[in-house]
Amino acid sequence: MAYQDIEKVLVSEEDLKEINKRLGAQITKDFADKNLLVVGILKGSIYFMTDLTRYINLPCKIDFLAVSSYGSGTTSSGAVRIIKDIDINLEGYDILIVEDILDSGRTLNYVCNMLKSRNPASISIATLLDKPERRVVDLTPDYVGCDVPDEFVVGYGLDYDQRYRNLPYIGQLKREIYE
Repeated sequence: MAYQDIEKVLVSEEDLKEINKRLGAQITKDFADKNLLVVGILKGSIYFMTDLTRYINLPCKIDFLAVSSYGSGTTSSGAVRIIKDIDINLEGYDILIVEDILDSGRTLNYVCNMLKSRNPASISIATLLDKPERRVVDLTPDYVGCDVPDEFVVGYGLDYDQRYRNLPYIGQLKREIYE
């Protein structure tokens, strides 16, 4: 892997661990006595969801959605495709959607509306990274790891053209790599 492709580290391994501990403790408190279903948005959320659920001290179920709105580009097309749907009936579950990054909000807004139509008890959103200045829909996450600048970021599940996901930190990708 080309670590020289990274301009700078924005969120270190230690920072990621602390984010997961903090969010896990808050989710544990907020979802006590609820029927928690943690839904990861593939592929980007896999590392975050795995580590986060280790700090959720409650019984819960997990499932995954695979959605696409980017293809191999660097900006969302706005056209959302469901590639892998949730396998269980959502009625009565308190859903926690786990996302790697929230920027425009188009994809997550689509997902939330789709899931609401299936009658869950509630829907909450946990995002590792937030870019609120890029939001084009009215969507506010319930749990945020940290805000990041409006730069192209990779690592800890986030990718550029399916590369860099396995970096153990969040890094800013050099512009010459993707422009």
